[in-house]
Amino acid sequence: MDITTIIILCIAAFAAGLVDAVVGGGGLIQLPVALVLLPSYPVATVIGSLKFPSFSGTASAVYQYIKKVKLDWKLLAMMMLIAFCAAYAGSQLLTMVHNDFMKPILLIVLIGVAIYTYSKKNFGQHTVKDHSSAKQIIYSILISAVIGFYDGFIGPGSGSFLILAFITLMGFDFLHASANAKMINLATNTGSIILFMLKGSIIWSIALPMAASNALGGMIGARLAIKKGNQFIRIFFLIVIIGTLIRFAYDVFLKR
Repeated sequence: MDITTIIILCIAAFAAGLVDAVVGGGGLIQLPVALVLLPSYPVATVIGSLKFPSFSGTASAVYQYIKKVKLDWKLLAMMMLIAFCAAYAGSQLLTMVHNDFMKPILLIVLIGVAIYTYSKKNFGQHTVKDHSSAKQIIYSILISAVIGFYDGFIGPGSGSFLILAFITLMGFDFLHASANAKMINLATNTGSIILFMLKGSIIWSIALPMAASNALGGMIGARLAIKKGNQFIRIFFLIVIIGTLIRFAYDVFLKR
């Protein structure tokens, strides 16, 4: 592995960590770069190797968030356990099948998300959801299981989908949605890492330096989100959703 490749991957990891800490979607930055620079490795191996820097950046962001944002630890513990198991199962499936069939579906979903976020100016402001305890648990299980499995299986954009779910289903504002999403991402990354380590599918020569870079980006991104607040995160969220949309549109319509 030449030094130039590692440097470029580390720059991508830093940018991914910063973006991911604010609104998720950091995988849209480092994954394409890694796939281009590491064409001789299986896709599952590349994705597995990137889970380690993703975990590092997420952990760095979580540390910043938990100092400033109040979290429901009892609810989060349940969600993280479910997300961990779901991501492990998703990564297991990734090693056996191809995931391109999901991209047209995600393209349609992202178009809707982008339009809704842009048109609804108060989207991401705190709204009270009059949920019973049972309904809140059901939503929590669905969010953790579905997006956890997606993160282990496909990955890119999962942080953004978590934020969207916390806002629309749980009534969180952008800041609290981002903080909770990071906790769930920490669990999904852990589940995937364990699976890929057991499979021997992590390239440690790039995973370790990228992890340090991603962690630095995660720390800076979380501090920006906490300092700037909801409006900043909303704009950032919209930009990342559009970027995700463009990426999937390219994969669906142009990539051969």
